[in-house]
Amino acid sequence: MIIQPKVRGFICTTAHPLGCAKAVRKQIEYVQSKASIVGPQHVLVIGASTGYGLASRITASFAAGAKTIGVFFEREADDTRTASPGWYNSAAFEEAAYQAGYYAKSINGDAFSDDIKNQTAELIRQDFKTVDLIIYSLASPRRIHPITGQSHSSVLKPIGQAFVGKTVDAFRHEVKEVRIEPATEVEIANTIAVMGGEDWERWIDYLMRENLLAPHCLTIAYSYIGPTLTHPIYKYGTIGKAKEHLKATADQLNQTLQQLQGRAIVSVNKAVVTQASAAIPVVPLYISLLFKVMKEKNIHEGCIEQIYRLFKEHLYLSKPLVCDEEGYIRIDDLEMRSDVQQQVAALWESVKTENLEQLTDIRGYCDDFYQLFGFKFNDINYEEDINPLVKIPSLS
Repeated sequence: MIIQPKVRGFICTTAHPLGCAKAVRKQIEYVQSKASIVGPQHVLVIGASTGYGLASRITASFAAGAKTIGVFFEREADDTRTASPGWYNSAAFEEAAYQAGYYAKSINGDAFSDDIKNQTAELIRQDFKTVDLIIYSLASPRRIHPITGQSHSSVLKPIGQAFVGKTVDAFRHEVKEVRIEPATEVEIANTIAVMGGEDWERWIDYLMRENLLAPHCLTIAYSYIGPTLTHPIYKYGTIGKAKEHLKATADQLNQTLQQLQGRAIVSVNKAVVTQASAAIPVVPLYISLLFKVMKEKNIHEGCIEQIYRLFKEHLYLSKPLVCDEEGYIRIDDLEMRSDVQQQVAALWESVKTENLEQLTDIRGYCDDFYQLFGFKFNDINYEEDINPLVKIPSLS
């Protein structure tokens, strides 16, 4: 099969196995170039196949030498279509982990379901006995509740009043106005059900009941807050309500984990190009401006740089965890620097279609997007006929 990118809206419907493997190797090489970390030994990553979850799994193994179990919901290739990028990422990660002598096994299925929780618990019991780090990094638009059977779908909407503002069609290089009507109460509740902390809490409660959490265990969920520019659609919108619920869940889990002297933390991460962020109006334009400013200041980071720094400078220092006044770990600190935000805000006022390429890093944004799916790597021949059928070793 000759595999080319096919973009529809903010989704690419194809993925390239060689490109995805290269993206994983680049992240591994970055971690290997850094100092090792005395950190976790048995790690569960829920949402382990892309973005921050994948970076967490790579950092845990290749910086700390940890054994990892990854849970994700990805599509294998068949004779007519490629696998999802997360499938190819996970295959490449496992292969690299095995070659380096690290334990790595994966579970593919709906992480919201009780069945996948049961399968994961059995694997932990069999191979680890307990886990000392649980990363929660799910980014799903839909959840079927395991108790009620109800299907919940998240929405990206403001609350209270309509939002009108700038956005960008990244692939047409057009700045345009977007209007988004406010969410209903049902839509707000559904978004919280999908993207809030209920499932994270169900995972931790279940693992605790099964005696699978190690003393002093740590669990981390990832979040985003962002600047004033994005607050109407993000912090003060439906996603923001879900993220508030996530933080409240962390506070509740801290009570639960006291008996193990464990801890639950929400890490606020930097804006990066992901399949999820590409779907949020306003955010791609903001990211393209942010990238330009941060690259010029030589402080730009992607997922792997962020997560290595999270492990090295926050989670596994001998000192107590340093949190802000609300109890968050902030590894969006470079993004939120006042000089960065002032420059982005000034550019935002004047950016339009005619000066988009001059004022933003829209090309860098698009390249990052394509590379999520294994495309736009200079040393890969995308005209080559290759086999899309790739196996994940532990699932074969």
